[in-house]
Amino acid sequence: MRQVININEGWKFIREDAGLPASLPADWCDVDLPHTWNAVDGCDGNGSYYRGKCWYARTFATPRQPLAGGRVYVEVLAAGQQATVYVNGQEVVYHEGGYSTFRADVTDLCKDGEENLLVIACSNEEKSSVYPQSADFTFYGGLYRGVNIISVPDAHFDLDHWGGPGLTVTPKPQPCGGATFELNAWVKNADENFTVLWSVEDEDGVEVAAACRPADSPAVTVSVPDAHLWSVDDPYLYTVTATLQRRNEAYDEIGCRSGVRSFSVTPDEGFILNGVQTPLRGVSRHQDRLYKGNALTADEHYEDAWLIKELGANTIRLAHYQHAQDFYDACDELGFIVWAEIPFISVFNKDPAAHQNCISQMHELIIQNYNHPSICFWGVSNEILIGGISEKLVENHKELNDLCHKLDPTRLTTIAHVSMTPVESPMHHITDVISYNHYFGWYGGKMEDNGPWLDSFHAVHPDLCLGMSEYGCEGIITYHGPNPACKDYSEEYQALYHEHMAKVFDERPWIWSSHVWNMFDFGCAARNEGGVAGRNNKGLMTMDRKTKKDSYYIYKAYWNPEPMVHICGKRYAQRAGETTVVKVYSNQPTVRLFLDGEQIAEQSAEKVFSFTVALHDGFNTLMAQAGDVKDTATIEKVEKEPAIYVLPEVNERAEGVANWFKMVGDMNLDLSAPMEFPEGCYSVKDTMEELFNSPEAGEVARKAVKMATNFDVVPGEGMWGMMKGMTPEAMMELGGGMLPEGFLESLNAQLIKIKKA
Repeated sequence: MRQVININEGWKFIREDAGLPASLPADWCDVDLPHTWNAVDGCDGNGSYYRGKCWYARTFATPRQPLAGGRVYVEVLAAGQQATVYVNGQEVVYHEGGYSTFRADVTDLCKDGEENLLVIACSNEEKSSVYPQSADFTFYGGLYRGVNIISVPDAHFDLDHWGGPGLTVTPKPQPCGGATFELNAWVKNADENFTVLWSVEDEDGVEVAAACRPADSPAVTVSVPDAHLWSVDDPYLYTVTATLQRRNEAYDEIGCRSGVRSFSVTPDEGFILNGVQTPLRGVSRHQDRLYKGNALTADEHYEDAWLIKELGANTIRLAHYQHAQDFYDACDELGFIVWAEIPFISVFNKDPAAHQNCISQMHELIIQNYNHPSICFWGVSNEILIGGISEKLVENHKELNDLCHKLDPTRLTTIAHVSMTPVESPMHHITDVISYNHYFGWYGGKMEDNGPWLDSFHAVHPDLCLGMSEYGCEGIITYHGPNPACKDYSEEYQALYHEHMAKVFDERPWIWSSHVWNMFDFGCAARNEGGVAGRNNKGLMTMDRKTKKDSYYIYKAYWNPEPMVHICGKRYAQRAGETTVVKVYSNQPTVRLFLDGEQIAEQSAEKVFSFTVALHDGFNTLMAQAGDVKDTATIEKVEKEPAIYVLPEVNERAEGVANWFKMVGDMNLDLSAPMEFPEGCYSVKDTMEELFNSPEAGEVARKAVKMATNFDVVPGEGMWGMMKGMTPEAMMELGGGMLPEGFLESLNAQLIKIKKA
């Protein structure tokens, strides 16, 4: 029978390209897996992180083979971003792509009765043939999901097919109330003496269907009467087992859990699960944690899933790559509808090898995850039009979309469009459903623009199924104030923004899905904004999973039916002024507010309750009660609020264009400057890469981007790969609504003063 031997303990590691060792190095560091060398520098705010080749080494004993002809495999659950595996000094496999499982048959290199030297070289260096090329997150390096040794008899279920499990299970509900299970497996080296025994068991372990097939033709359809459907509220799972049998002896066995469900999407009704309209409302998730990077344990993956379940979400977009099997398993068990995608993101590389890498990663994503009932959508790309559109880009998307349907005709394909993707775009007619990443109210425009934009798009394209794949804003729990505003990074503005967005989607059930960006703060070594460098701080929770921001609770009020009440602003603990506004979130119809034990107000509202309170001198104890649930907060009345509550840059940004001109020097402020483009001069129509070819033009552009977006542009580092092909004019389409009128014209007026070499 198959043995799966975990070898996560006792590795040697060196954080440099030390080369292939001839024996187990004694002077390398001791590490256990999962492990990443970017656990700290991937999010510590130093502006960059180590991207290079590092080496892991370990010895293992050849598994005992009770039957002649058995095979030994090395299974790497993921290695960021490229990896080469060696056994006893010989290369056995090279793999490109940092998020999927791959295996290698090492039988012929193993030594009987001796220890074998296993060495794995990992690299997260940039490579033109490997996606992601450039994106707004840290590309962690390392063996961050673990390694196994697998021993199988000569006749066994296939281990060589794209890292897949060796079987597919396709349950289909039937009108009679039962379900069919279409079962298939792939068997190697089996003769006429072998059969495949199939078994389907319910959650109580009772067999409800079975079949027997010849090993060279194992596909079969079985019927399960009175099937129990899988749903978000009742994620019922069957266990399917395939046993490779040689007469009275079981040679190999594999299995999976599966769920019976049907789903569809329409432009006017949105997502429909098992015949019931079920608007998908949830979050996106990156897989990393503070000072652990992406090297998470199974328990940590499950903790993430439970935190999302507590929120009341029913969908998760797993961005922007294949996630761990542990997390997909958790989604199956807890009842999430999952959007799974490959890291075809931000930067389109015309290199044919890069497209082949997309195809390879899509094969791995679908074949390795086909059996998860939680997955309903395959995502083909994210914000890929940042660098513009081309016939080749469209052609590649069509090929990926066709590949998805070929590998899995049971699920739908989707795409996440960058905000500036035109309403009329050929990209809208490739995938089955579409979504947009919109940040109106943060990177551009006002939060109030979201609803009208969605309604307008729906009116123009009544035949398209529209979702919102990303939306959000930064929320740093240090910053507070009575008048929250866009780009102040305060916890209050983030909460205000999400109050509005939750209502927008609640009023539009035809939006097939909405995914908050993001459930958790995550590592982005290139970022430096809001006083917290090295991270994207748009999470509803902090990166260490210790703190739920106020914005978390507005969604809990909308999505989780369990009675709840939450007083906002607990970290806005010192407040000045005769009165202060106390905001409360609850899914109950009425909230009563108490101050120092006395009821001071009662209010009926929908989710958001706002009270004006006259605080006593010194400390004040507030209690909110909604039905049987209560919450408390302590606030101190002070003469002056702490300076730390306001980010210093907020005051600078308030000066807008005028302040920008102070930054670039003594220049006359001309907000009505005409858009002129004299020949031989720089302008807003030049790409960032072209502008940075001139130190003078690059400095003007750098300061303009800093003022407009709070991003620091450093050529060759961070998100330069995303930005270098964009022009200031195109970038304004992303963030123009939040910039003072005349900003682009003023920038252009300064650039055209600089002649090109």
